[in-house]
Amino acid sequence: MPKADAPALQQGLFRFADDLGPEKILHVTEPGLGLHGILVVDNVAAGPSIGGCRIAPDVSVDECFRLARAMTLKNAAAGLPHGGGKSVIFGDPAMPDAEKERYIRAFARAIGDIRDYIIGPDMGTNEACMAWARDEIGRSVGLPREIGGIPLDEIGATGFGLAAAAEVAQEFCDVTLEGARVAVQGYGSVGRHAARFLAEKGAILVAASDSGGTIVNQAGLDLDALDALKRSGKSIVELKRGQKGDREAIIDVASDIWIPAARPDVIRADNVARLDTKLVLQGANIPVTAEAEQALHARGILSVPDFIANAGGVICAAVEYAGGTQTAAFQTIEEKLRINTREVLDAARESSISPREAAVAMAERRVRAAMSYRRAM
Repeated sequence: MPKADAPALQQGLFRFADDLGPEKILHVTEPGLGLHGILVVDNVAAGPSIGGCRIAPDVSVDECFRLARAMTLKNAAAGLPHGGGKSVIFGDPAMPDAEKERYIRAFARAIGDIRDYIIGPDMGTNEACMAWARDEIGRSVGLPREIGGIPLDEIGATGFGLAAAAEVAQEFCDVTLEGARVAVQGYGSVGRHAARFLAEKGAILVAASDSGGTIVNQAGLDLDALDALKRSGKSIVELKRGQKGDREAIIDVASDIWIPAARPDVIRADNVARLDTKLVLQGANIPVTAEAEQALHARGILSVPDFIANAGGVICAAVEYAGGTQTAAFQTIEEKLRINTREVLDAARESSISPREAAVAMAERRVRAAMSYRRAM
């Protein structure tokens, strides 16, 4: 984006815009189908952007912009040859598959000429959606195995990365994974895999929530039973053993590790004081507001930023896009998540700043370094 345009954008709707981006913003509408979508390509200095497509009824341009910027920082921090982008479609993520297919195919056709964006799965979309997109425009990631993909949600790539980050983070806070109590807000494709990978390291899932509410059992929740409920399309609150509460009750559950793995801005200035934990692993994108993040830091609660902790999914996508294998994807996730988590937490400790500040500084340095190699316009 030319620098001359930045002041106008900052004064208007895109008040977060700066010299890093966004490069382009596209609105997609198809009135006959009822389709309304948004694509934000933020920065492509390192290569074509990778970012998921989410479906939700209450998305916005601002949210899409913030998510795209998070992907810019995430991909840069992970050292991937990709920039950041994001797309959103207004709608019910639980719409019938036939309707979802029509939406995805129409949206893919509309963005087909935006060659510097590679679409991937996110909330409300999955491997089948990515197969429909590739069928229309020839590019997507997170594909089904049957057509050569690495189904990152199925294998739990993001959750695997969260567990790797937790192993490093425990050295920087009063947490030991063996016996650690875990609470997961948003028990979906990210949250349930994070719980399972952490359980393999000795942690205990004591609370989880989904759209139906919260289930708590300080003795430990049955992961197999929770997975069976999710596969059958039921809420985890139907689990027989455990105390039930509303969706917000998960914030009040005492834990050692708290994982937000659903929507943006679930921890805010108005509820952060209720959080009773030692380590926050940000499994969702932008799940904690800036004010809440500072409040956590002031209270001595370690919060590993989203674009550091949850990079496993996009790392897997990049490996798939480059023709790599599932084994290579897991190896790359393990290596990059450990290195980046340690670098950020070391820098935060040495400079007496929050992990968020350290992570942003690291990622922006890498984005600007990539930009320095581009031809000046």
